[in-house]
Amino acid sequence: MIIYLAAIDAPEDRDTFVALYETYRNLMFHVAHQILRNEADAEDAVHDAFVTVAEKISLFSSLERHKTRSLLVTIVEHKAIDLYRKKQRRGEAPLVEEISGIDPGPQEDASPLAQCILRLPGRYREFFRLKYELGYSTREAGQLMGLSWAAARKLEQRAKEKLRALCQEEGIL
Repeated sequence: MIIYLAAIDAPEDRDTFVALYETYRNLMFHVAHQILRNEADAEDAVHDAFVTVAEKISLFSSLERHKTRSLLVTIVEHKAIDLYRKKQRRGEAPLVEEISGIDPGPQEDASPLAQCILRLPGRYREFFRLKYELGYSTREAGQLMGLSWAAARKLEQRAKEKLRALCQEEGIL
């Protein structure tokens, strides 16, 4: 943890980082492990995620608790997927058709719209979470996902089309 704290100047930001680290490191490891299926790689992804958190720690001090959790999960998912793709390019990982992020699990008590959102591919769910739950603009959500503005707009368009099709299939629209 000393490595992370060395990158943070303000004492209150260090306290925020320590609280985030202690509260969410196990969750972040679990998310990374679900994607990578390898403990060492999951640890690497969590480390990379915490480096990113340390660099942008001022962002976390103003977020509500549930938004903080969502953002941290999104960051570690992206780091894990990046690591997976890097290993895949080097021939170190088996090919998987689609990496869809963490499985949200069964949600029997969710509304029909929420059920449709949960059926979306992970990338679309992540985009909707960043944009509509956490309040980021399309450009900001794209940046957090490592996309250009044009790619983020196209992702948003495809996600909305897929959600519309699922809602029509369920009879909501």
